[in-house]
Amino acid sequence: MKRGKIIIGLFVVLLMTILGGCTENSQLYKASVDYSIADGIIILDEPARSPEQQSMIEFRCAPMERVRVGFVGLGMRGPGAVERFTYIDGVEINGLCDKYEERAERCQVYLERAGMPKAKVYSGDEGYKALCESEDIDLVYIATPWQLHVEVAVYAMNHGKHVAIEVPSANTVEECWQLVDAAERNKVHCTILENCCYDHFELTTLNMAQQGLFGEIIHAEGAYIHNLEPYWQHYADNWRLEYNQAHNGDIYATHGIGPNCQALNIHRGDKLDYLVAMSTKSINGAKLTKELMGMDECKQGDQINTLIRTHNGCTIDMQHNVMTPRPYSRMYQLVGTEGFANKYPVSGYTFKFDQIKSVASDENGMPDIEALDHHTFAPVEVVKQMTELYKHPVQLQLVDGVPLQEYSLSIGGHGGMDYIMDYRLVYCLRNGLPLDMDVYDAAEWSSMGELTRISIENGSKPVKVPDFTRGDWDKVDGLTFYFAE
Repeated sequence: MKRGKIIIGLFVVLLMTILGGCTENSQLYKASVDYSIADGIIILDEPARSPEQQSMIEFRCAPMERVRVGFVGLGMRGPGAVERFTYIDGVEINGLCDKYEERAERCQVYLERAGMPKAKVYSGDEGYKALCESEDIDLVYIATPWQLHVEVAVYAMNHGKHVAIEVPSANTVEECWQLVDAAERNKVHCTILENCCYDHFELTTLNMAQQGLFGEIIHAEGAYIHNLEPYWQHYADNWRLEYNQAHNGDIYATHGIGPNCQALNIHRGDKLDYLVAMSTKSINGAKLTKELMGMDECKQGDQINTLIRTHNGCTIDMQHNVMTPRPYSRMYQLVGTEGFANKYPVSGYTFKFDQIKSVASDENGMPDIEALDHHTFAPVEVVKQMTELYKHPVQLQLVDGVPLQEYSLSIGGHGGMDYIMDYRLVYCLRNGLPLDMDVYDAAEWSSMGELTRISIENGSKPVKVPDFTRGDWDKVDGLTFYFAE
């Protein structure tokens, strides 16, 4: 009997050891929020919407006669935004804020050139708080280093301000939920400043997709491939290299995934389901961080690859590489049952119609498998006609009697797409319309950074993409860009 108790006791200890080992191993799945694992998929907890919050799907605020703007972060990207806003009607620039006062003061020149009054200057580590508390600000435009995006945005929304945040808008899933909750609780807009959604190729291609030219889209590709070697030392306080050194994963996914999600109607009829990511080792990154930071490790792999599957069975292929001398590429690509679009490295369209050349056949009618002319893009003349015919309504929107696409080229900003992005933001606010990109876009696209890291650090296990809409992803049928009647 005594021996039996000993055996049972040993069995219990062994079982507890096994269970304890499982619990200990589960701690390897580092995440900013709690999680569970089901059928081998890492599932992050999704907080419920509290009673004082409301869904922001198709949210409209009261129309504004004037949009009073305050800019926070005036290093590399911020000054260009200030200058662009001086070319938009119905704007008052009332606040300029940067950690370093001289940077904010330098932006006064853009207001002076435009004949606008000087803006109040805010500076210091917490200068943004006074700007957000100011009663003469409606919109806070955030172009700080990534690490400060959510801190500034949540503070602004808690003070009743609409916010527009540079990419990525957040760095962790927890931060993404902070943006969603703050927008839903305060009933204010929170948009992501994803300029690539307004690129002329992407806009035209999106309109083609919405008009059915590609049939049913089943696959998309996107990337941020940009050798940043000439720029690392120009980021204030070395913030960007420090972030790459400390974080693996696709930490800058929004340029690629944003236009793809719009074409696939993500959270407007479909949703991102789960992803799998993997990383190469760090060679150039490790060398760079050793030279500039004296660090022996760079967690960011030189190349990151991610595959995503949507609820409706579509797939997205994403890449991230800022460390090797690859030619610049955002690799925007749509694959449909009736057509194909590609921007990098070669721009073009292919359709399952008569635009492509016929295929030579032998005496038995067998197509010549060596004839590759039918495997290439549609003829240049055809593509030119179709891109004119299928320009997006946003591109044709008139500004002082000039189509917005043409007008934007005269202002600049990544070929005009930055100006279109800013113009549409102000236009929708002034007319009380839903924004082209909402808080759920900001959260979903930005969450890729942490979700891919979790997958990579855990043997490329699949990770469920949180539903930031909390079940409202199919309440709207398709993406709409709104216009005043």
